[in-house]
Amino acid sequence: MTFRRIGTLAISLLVTASLALLTAPSASTLEGVTEVCRFSDKRFTEISGMTYSQVHRDVLYLHNDSSGGPYVYAVSARTCRTLATLTIRGIEARDIEAIGSGRDRKGRAILWIADIGDNRDSWPEVRLHRVREPAVLRDRSLKPRTYRFTYPDRPHNAEAILSDPARPRVWVVTKQTARGGVYELPEVMSTKGRHTARRVGDAGAFVTDASVRPDGRQFAVRDYVDALVYDGLPLGRNPQRVYLPLQLQGEAVTWTSDGSALLVASEQDDRLLRVVVP
Repeated sequence: MTFRRIGTLAISLLVTASLALLTAPSASTLEGVTEVCRFSDKRFTEISGMTYSQVHRDVLYLHNDSSGGPYVYAVSARTCRTLATLTIRGIEARDIEAIGSGRDRKGRAILWIADIGDNRDSWPEVRLHRVREPAVLRDRSLKPRTYRFTYPDRPHNAEAILSDPARPRVWVVTKQTARGGVYELPEVMSTKGRHTARRVGDAGAFVTDASVRPDGRQFAVRDYVDALVYDGLPLGRNPQRVYLPLQLQGEAVTWTSDGSALLVASEQDDRLLRVVVP
């Protein structure tokens, strides 16, 4: 979420979240937190979403916030060096807020790109784009399959998705002040027409990103201060709290390739940080 395009209400919500950050521990005071590297690509102005590659070890895919255009960047999870720029052809890129790794029905690695931001809770529909993960990392243009959907009650702002790494299943986690919701999309969707997501559970406040572990055994849901890690797939069980390092407007989270730790990034910070999950 960017400051320049949001209304008075949204600004007040961000102020509330920023005040919570004042009580959060810094990276230097947290055990199990290390700086992996720093992003130097000047195009990374507002890192909003991030996911691991299922094809290339120690590679991340990330994107900027709503002003970033239809671009996804492949980046080394060891050096933060940009490896490729992927242009998603023919999409509006209205407010892309999340990205996830998955598999299609044939078992091929795919990326889900979620244009689900809605700061005014007003869009009659939002969009989920699906592309094949490239076998070779180079600058290229990818043609997506686009699925349109809405919510059963009313429009919602959302900045997080959870994607099953083994099957074409996606859950959207909405971003709200007191309590968000977890909405499941149909496993079989058509690019024609509009689908309705099904509410299956609740989430915490100010959820900014989420990610399923590469082996599907756990998933993490983060806000500006910390993360909850659950066993299994949504809705999960046995939640444990993992404190995240202080990052102003910390929005992105994913897992390392081996699933041993979380990686976090921020719209206002060039560090890629590794957080051990107990």
